[in-house]
Amino acid sequence: MKPRRLVPLVIGMVAGAATLAGLAMRRRETQALRTSRAQRNSELVRLGASVGALHAGTAARKLFASAERRTELDRDRELRTAEAVAERLGRMKGAMMKLGQMASYVDEALPSPVRAALAELQSNAPPMSAELAALVIEQDFGQRPEQLFAEWDPVPIASASIGQVHRAVIVDPETGDERAVAVKVQYPGVGEAVAADLRNADLLGMLLAQGFGGLDPAEMVGEIKERLVEELDYRQEALNQQLFADFYRGHPFIHVPDVIPEFSAAHVITTDLVVGSTWQQLLLCPQHRRDQAGETLFRFVFRSLYGLHAFNGDPHPGNYLFHDDGRVTFLDFGLVKHFDADEMNTFVNMVKAAAYEHDQAAFRRVVEEAGMLRVGCPSSDAAVGEYFSQFYESVREDKPVTWSGEYASRIVRHTFDRSSPIAQYATVPKAFVFIQRINLGLYALLGELRATGNYRRMAEELWPFVNGPASTPLAEAEQEWLQAAQRRDP
Repeated sequence: MKPRRLVPLVIGMVAGAATLAGLAMRRRETQALRTSRAQRNSELVRLGASVGALHAGTAARKLFASAERRTELDRDRELRTAEAVAERLGRMKGAMMKLGQMASYVDEALPSPVRAALAELQSNAPPMSAELAALVIEQDFGQRPEQLFAEWDPVPIASASIGQVHRAVIVDPETGDERAVAVKVQYPGVGEAVAADLRNADLLGMLLAQGFGGLDPAEMVGEIKERLVEELDYRQEALNQQLFADFYRGHPFIHVPDVIPEFSAAHVITTDLVVGSTWQQLLLCPQHRRDQAGETLFRFVFRSLYGLHAFNGDPHPGNYLFHDDGRVTFLDFGLVKHFDADEMNTFVNMVKAAAYEHDQAAFRRVVEEAGMLRVGCPSSDAAVGEYFSQFYESVREDKPVTWSGEYASRIVRHTFDRSSPIAQYATVPKAFVFIQRINLGLYALLGELRATGNYRRMAEELWPFVNGPASTPLAEAEQEWLQAAQRRDP
């Protein structure tokens, strides 16, 4: 199997487990496999075309429709019953949607219709009906949303993988002040849909084991299952989000909305409502704005990793809001991975050996001890260092770099390329499953922004073994916040 074909195979999971199972069984039959790929690609192309036609057609009709007719057209895409939600989840939402979300903005080598179809998974999933959302709230709180909230907007402002978001207003019982909030409501039946997807995840493990000679997929699949099951519990997500909100409180350019616990439950999360520009709107801004946003994303990722020992494992464009003053609001903390001291020590030692000290022998020892490289690989220390070096390319040298989509796609292809003899000894331990996704997702976003900056100097500010001086205006702006944080946590 040619290594570059593995990415389309993984993306093919969006089309269903049956396709994967068929591919796994027919892997040795070259001609049949080629035919299967062609059929699957054809299906994805048709999916992309149908998605585009649906939205283009709806938009065109809405241009000439009355307000009532526009509302009717919008409602045509609603999921009005629990059965409809469950059926749609089986095809579009749930765990497999995460694969589609990632693929849609990571691998620009995909055909454009396929990218369009997968991009649809990011932010335009059909919403459930207002009545169905109200039922979920009533089940969690014993009150309908019109009773629970001072004001309730039944029309969702966003819908995504396992839930949708509504505007509402609450009143402070002590002061009487009104507070605008965002209420995320989980789709009914999503647990069953994710459970079905997780059974498909075992098929993903089988497929990866066939294509990756050195890979034991058990830990990888186990970690994916554990994190996705945890994501279903909105109480845990509320704790995760408040952890980040407290950590970044008062930060000059990173903002996380506070959770309102009195209005949050197992299937509902209520937070402060934040309004800002979307990712697509940011892409239309001047390059200096995009450079600033890219720097903020980079600092958030690694400040969270090294300072909080945690990060959101779902970095995609729908999770960010951008503000005119340069601040970025970060949303959606359902898929958070927390790292223990040993895991953090491994991450620090890896980047120190690979990017700071350029000690290839030390780097090899670290990755072997971490389980990323099986002992006995016949390749030299230099070859091992070179194999893993692409992940550190942007921070290895003290110079400005411009991120590109080509670089992000090259990293993806390198990750799935098993033609190197070193690849037959490499695997992905549990602790690294979401670190890889964080890296790949971040690189893809910076590439789409074509962000430019001296990321080596930024990294030195964040690496705990360097603690370098402020190197940009944003870094200077957060010095007071950093000093206050040090006083709080000596």
